[in-house]
Amino acid sequence: MKAHTKETQAAITPVAAIELLREGNQRFVASKKADRDLLGQVSDTASGQYPFATILSCIDSRVSAELIFDQGVGDIFSARVAGNIVNEDLLGSIEFACKLAGTKVLVVLGHTACGAVKGACDDAKMGNLTILLDKIKPAVEAVTEPADSSLRNSKNIDFVNAVALKNVHMTIENTRNPVLKEMEDNGEIKIVGAMYDIKNGSVTFV
Repeated sequence: MKAHTKETQAAITPVAAIELLREGNQRFVASKKADRDLLGQVSDTASGQYPFATILSCIDSRVSAELIFDQGVGDIFSARVAGNIVNEDLLGSIEFACKLAGTKVLVVLGHTACGAVKGACDDAKMGNLTILLDKIKPAVEAVTEPADSSLRNSKNIDFVNAVALKNVHMTIENTRNPVLKEMEDNGEIKIVGAMYDIKNGSVTFV
C-alpha cells in the first residue's frame, strides 16, 4: 500500500475519511492489518506529506492512533495529550493539519478507564498535572449521575467512562475556533468524537 499523494488526499471527502478510519479499526480488531511497506512509505513521503485525518487522543500507551486505526506512514496527524484536552498549542497544531496540510476529518478520541479522567474525578493534585486536570473537571461536573458523592470517583468505572465521553464532546466544542469552525461550516472537514475500548480494541464514533 502506497502513501497518500496530493491527488489521493484531495479525492477523499470528510465522510470517506471517517469510513477509512472505521475500516482500519475493523482490521485492527480482526488482526488483519493492511499489507504495507512502511519503509517504502518513508520514501514516498520524503518530499511531502498528505494525511487524510487528524486524531487528537490521549497519551495512554494503549491508545496509539496509528495502530488502532491501522494506518501507515504519512496517513494521519496524531496529536496526543493526557485526557485528549485542547489548548492553544494543540489548536495551532490542528489548524496546521486541517487548513494547511489538508486533512479531511478531526477526530477527538477518548478512551475507557482514562487515567487523566480518573485524576480529574478524584481532584488529584501534582505539579503541572493539576493545571491539565482542571481542563477535564468541567466534564466531571457536567455528568450529574450518580449524585452520591461517594460514587463520583475513580473507583466507579461507569462514572469515569461517562466523564470521558462527556470530555470528548466538550473538547469538540473547544476545537470549534474561527478557523476550524469555518472549515466545518464550509464542508471542508468534519469534527467528530470517538471512544476507544481498551478491553477489546474497538472504536465507537459518537
